[in-house]
Amino acid sequence: MMVVRDPADKDKALAVRRKVFIEEQEVPEDLELDEWDEDPRTVHIVVIESGSPVGAARMIPYGEKTMKIGRMAVLPGHRRRGLGSRVIGILEEIAEREGQRTIVLDAQVHARGFYERLGYEAEGEEFIDAGIPHIRMRKELRAQR
Repeated sequence: MMVVRDPADKDKALAVRRKVFIEEQEVPEDLELDEWDEDPRTVHIVVIESGSPVGAARMIPYGEKTMKIGRMAVLPGHRRRGLGSRVIGILEEIAEREGQRTIVLDAQVHARGFYERLGYEAEGEEFIDAGIPHIRMRKELRAQR
């Protein structure tokens, strides 16, 4: 598991996202891949196991002292093994080190419990994004409580 530092590693993260979102969930490519993927402020994470990428996520600036986690993806054969929790933990640590106070994310509704177990709280109503029900979630970071 690592923070992406070069184009080859970013391509690995994008390959995981492509498999999960575009192929598995049928999200249109033009909605999945966007300008934030090229923004230098975006933090990309890729999870490598046995030399192959199996997980990915990104975190983008989202206002005053706030970051937004998104595009969290783990390949089907690697789910329910704690990879997602570790990725979120790394992103939270990075945000805290950068002096951020809050993380928000738009969770697919089926993943709400996963994020609640990590301390995120739902806010607002469910909404549809790329044809999939989502809920906005928020967590105040430990260093700022």
